[in-house]
Amino acid sequence: MAVVQTEDLRYFEKMIYLPMVLAVLALDREAFEKGPFKLKRPYVQLVDRTIQRVHAELRETKIYLHKRQMRVLRGKRDDTFTEYIFYRAGSEEHRRYLNLRLRNRVEELICVYFEEADKLGQSVKYFR
Repeated sequence: MAVVQTEDLRYFEKMIYLPMVLAVLALDREAFEKGPFKLKRPYVQLVDRTIQRVHAELRETKIYLHKRQMRVLRGKRDDTFTEYIFYRAGSEEHRRYLNLRLRNRVEELICVYFEEADKLGQSVKYFR
């Protein structure tokens, strides 16, 4: 079994987490649009800015993986673990991720991306 380098592992894991982040954000955006919110636009705009940023990072990640002939496939999944197979230049490595850890990491990433999107959206100051 090959050992994945730290730099490569970061990109492999982005290919696991970023599509999950996008899926959650898409569901959240739909909930904001259909939900009983009085002011929907600020929430939808925050989610939209976040989706744009995640899409950009996912695009960069795909380019990185393509240039290095790397790919990630999801393997077996059960109630507790999900296996991912990392391929790089003819070698492969199997890693198992705790499903709870996947969920928690996606939540952490959404918080980080919301903070970034919020900073981008604060270019206009309404109160001084």
